[in-house]
Amino acid sequence: YALGPISGCHVNPAVTLGMYMAGRIDIRTAVERWVAQFLGAIVGSALLFLLAKQIPGLETSGEFGTNGYDDRSAVGINIGGAFLAEVVLTFLLVYVVLAVTHKVAVTGFDGLPIGLALAAIHLVGIPLTGTSVNPARSFGPALFAGGAALSQLWLFIVAPLVGGAIAAYAHRLTHPFPNVLPEETEDAI
Repeated sequence: YALGPISGCHVNPAVTLGMYMAGRIDIRTAVERWVAQFLGAIVGSALLFLLAKQIPGLETSGEFGTNGYDDRSAVGINIGGAFLAEVVLTFLLVYVVLAVTHKVAVTGFDGLPIGLALAAIHLVGIPLTGTSVNPARSFGPALFAGGAALSQLWLFIVAPLVGGAIAAYAHRLTHPFPNVLPEETEDAI
């Protein structure tokens, strides 16, 4: 609700890709948001790492706030499982965002279903990969953690974008009138 009036609360490149592919925003807006999202991730991660360095005994190297698979996963998920998990979880998030922000959806409650979906996604995803579903969220911490976090980062950029693209395609199939109001939908049929 805080960022909605400013940017549509676009803090996730996978959601922005879904919005672009669903015809909700143009390419210029998408690129501007992607740049802002990655810059925001870098600044946010820098602040987090600087703050964490002030806490005696807190280890900030290696895995601090990063995503991972194999030995960097709580359950040891392999690369294929991690990729599939991130695609499916991101698909769910982006599909929910597209559905509840659709012109034929009830307005004013967008944040509740999106927040509940994101909470459920994290409950499932944290033990698997640390839950990315957001390339910018993964990029910032990996940049500061380095090492294995950077070498595995590609998965946490590519898989969420694939999930977001699939969600946009699925949304277009299930919501064939993306830019019309409810009363216009009936006339269009």
